[in-house]
Amino acid sequence: MSAAEWKKRCEAEWGLEGAPMPDSVDWKSVCDAKPFGRNLLRNPSPHGLSKDTPPPEPDLPEVPTRGPPRFQPEGDFSGWTTSTEILPYDSSGIPAGAVICALPQYSWFSMEQVVDLKAEGLWEELLDDFQPEIVIQDWYEESQLHDSIYQLTVKLLGADKSTVLSEHTVSPTEERSAYSHTWKEVSHVFSGYGPGVRYVHFLHRLKNSFLNDFFPTLFTGSSVMVRPTKTSS
Repeated sequence: MSAAEWKKRCEAEWGLEGAPMPDSVDWKSVCDAKPFGRNLLRNPSPHGLSKDTPPPEPDLPEVPTRGPPRFQPEGDFSGWTTSTEILPYDSSGIPAGAVICALPQYSWFSMEQVVDLKAEGLWEELLDDFQPEIVIQDWYEESQLHDSIYQLTVKLLGADKSTVLSEHTVSPTEERSAYSHTWKEVSHVFSGYGPGVRYVHFLHRLKNSFLNDFFPTLFTGSSVMVRPTKTSS
C-alpha cells in the first residue's frame, strides 16, 4: 500500500479523528506496531498468575526452614529491573520485659520498567497536541503480612528521561481485621498531561516477610496502555 493508504488505515483502525497525523510519520510502521490498546510493559505477570484466579494460599511448612533468610520472591523477572531493601526488625509493639523468641523481618522488593512511547509506535505530534490517555493498572495480593505491603509510583517523563511531567503515587494501608486474601486493583488514567511526554516510568514495591519461612506479596497483570482518546486537562 502507499503511504497515504497506510495513513488512512491507521486513522480508521483507531478512530483518530482530530489527531495530528503528519505525512512525515512512517504509517506502515505505526500500523505494524499497534501502539493503542495493548500492554506496553514486558512480562507483566512474572509469577505466572492471573487476576481471574484467586492468589495461592501460603504453603506453611510443618518443620521450620533451616538456612539463611530469603528476601526475594521466586519468578521470572526478565524485562524488569529489580532491587531488594531489607528493613530493620520492628519491636515497637512488644511490651517491656517480654521474652522475644523470634521476630519477622520484612523486605521491600522493587520492580521497575521504562516504556519508550515513540519506540512503541506513537509519534511526537500525537503525544504533544492530542495527548492520548495513558492507562495504568496493577493487581497485588492482599497478603495481610503488614499494614503497608504495596507501593506504586508512575511518572511521565520528557525526552531526557529525568524531567517529570506528571506523576501518580499509591501507598495504601491494608485492612487486616478480616481475612479475604484476594487480588486488589490499582489503576489510574493520565490525561491532559501537557506536551513533551516521551517515556513512562513504572515502579512498584511489594513487601515480603521472613519468619522461619519466606512469605511474599505477589502481583499480576501490571499494564501500561495508551488509548486513542483525547481528554481536556
